[in-house]
Amino acid sequence: MRSLTLSTLLATFLWSAPIGGVAVLVKNSPITLYEVSQEMKQSGTNATQSTDTLIRKKLEQLEAEEKKITVTSTEINEELNRMASQNNLTMEQFLNAMQNVRGLSEKDLKAKVEETIKGQKLYSAIAFSKMGQPTAEEEAEYYQLHLDEFSRPESFDVTTYFSASQETLAAQISDPMRHMEAIQTKEENIPFGKINPQLAQILNKTPNGSFSPILPNGKNGFMSFYMRDKQNIITESLDSVRPQIANAIIGDKRNQVLNDYFTKLRLSADIKILRLP
Repeated sequence: MRSLTLSTLLATFLWSAPIGGVAVLVKNSPITLYEVSQEMKQSGTNATQSTDTLIRKKLEQLEAEEKKITVTSTEINEELNRMASQNNLTMEQFLNAMQNVRGLSEKDLKAKVEETIKGQKLYSAIAFSKMGQPTAEEEAEYYQLHLDEFSRPESFDVTTYFSASQETLAAQISDPMRHMEAIQTKEENIPFGKINPQLAQILNKTPNGSFSPILPNGKNGFMSFYMRDKQNIITESLDSVRPQIANAIIGDKRNQVLNDYFTKLRLSADIKILRLP
């Protein structure tokens, strides 16, 4: 009896030590408390939502391993070159743009590209039928439902807020009438065609009278744009954006297939939520 009790205590101790940093076990593969905290910070979601996201990613990772799906560095580099070329940028310009506008280092960007390619391969591995190209009617319907995505101004009238501190800038945005010495501002008109496509997309999605997300300014500081007005809105024709629409429709359908697949997989998977931050 004494031996059994001692063994039980020892097993409990050995099990609880590593579990101290573990939030969830998905098929005995851990998701750590640190990973949940980082996801909460990066996505702005609560612990439950962030955990759901990480469980989905873990299931995808395990499924990819089971199906022996891999992504090579050559595939990642080819996709990065394609993205840079699509935006009419050199690779150096593209990497700098992703760093300055989205705060993604080259390593982070490659990780996201790898995740995207792996998702595409996973779809191919689990899809039950080949997806056909969208019909002209589907493209026209998508175009009408997403007209704002194909409309852009010739330029943006903005007030740009600068700060060395992201927290200070966030405080200014939450209380715009408050005067803060650490904040610098500049009123400017930014031509759509003179900025990189990522920043143009962010500004185009920022409503008049609102602030853009806080972005790195490339000088060890941060910036946010207050959108005063958008000048001369231009809507691109359906024919000019058909390839873009076709890709979007196919992407939506692929995501729906993947979501359905992993929703069913999660219901049958051995998932233990131990504790959350």
